[in-house]
Amino acid sequence: MKIEKGGAPLVIDVAGINKHFGDKHVVKDLSLQVRRGEIFGFLGPNGSGKTTSIRMLCGLLTPDSGSGSCLGLDVLTQSSQIKRQVGYMTQKFSLWDDLTIGENLDFVARMFGMKKRRVVVDRALDELGLTGRRDQLAGTLSGGWKQRLALASCLLHEPQLLLLDEPTAGVDPKARRDFWEEIHRLSAAGITVLVSTHYMDEAERCHRLAYIAYGTLMASGTAAEVVAGQRLQTWEIAGADLQGLGQALRALPGADLVASFGATLHVCGRDGAALEASLTDFLSDRPLTMSRVAPSLEDAFIDLMQGSQDQFKE
Repeated sequence: MKIEKGGAPLVIDVAGINKHFGDKHVVKDLSLQVRRGEIFGFLGPNGSGKTTSIRMLCGLLTPDSGSGSCLGLDVLTQSSQIKRQVGYMTQKFSLWDDLTIGENLDFVARMFGMKKRRVVVDRALDELGLTGRRDQLAGTLSGGWKQRLALASCLLHEPQLLLLDEPTAGVDPKARRDFWEEIHRLSAAGITVLVSTHYMDEAERCHRLAYIAYGTLMASGTAAEVVAGQRLQTWEIAGADLQGLGQALRALPGADLVASFGATLHVCGRDGAALEASLTDFLSDRPLTMSRVAPSLEDAFIDLMQGSQDQFKE
């Protein structure tokens, strides 16, 4: 396994990987490095190539071209060996509703050909807090408990790498928080996690991020680095009757982005002096206030979306 400068082992190290589906070029020259024990998040619009990229990095899909390694194995020629060391949690619950929690885990353990299945299943039930629900049918579980069961099934074979495809879609805030606490526990134990998400608070829980738009890597780094890389300056507009002001604000000199943030508006631009001057003039005869705020990850995310174009759109 490669060692990155500074001593961190590289679990994933790929360069220039590509994937086509028919005449669609869905991932273009992706180059990326992921360290051992890192939680690496993937952001981007729907259909942008996030899941395809992650699957190629994990050996679940073979790239058409490029080079690189995952877990010390070649991503082009050794994908079958790679995926034996990967746990994959799909966005949609994919276990069996008419089996109990214990039966589901036992069935998965049998598919992996595990010895001492009872011991393995008991450990998974205990670690994910499922022991008391062992005999409950999976189909009767809430979204959060289904999520916990799905994660337990991914961990049965003790993978070194976890792939989580929008894992918290449709679960309540407490279940989401509990899930992320578990992910950080696994990370601390040395398991590397690749996760796709649309939630900004979840993205900020990742150690590093990649923003992919329609097959192209647009930005990567820590959340702070991604935000800084957009070079945005942001003002928050507050007051009554903000509804309908967005279009007028977007027309102001220096305004690159206008987005609602709760009961306020965020106006962002790269030419800070021009934007501040035009906002000051615009608000001079309105009962509204403006204040300088730090740009958020969501500001950067929306700005990146504006700068990307769906090449598949008719």
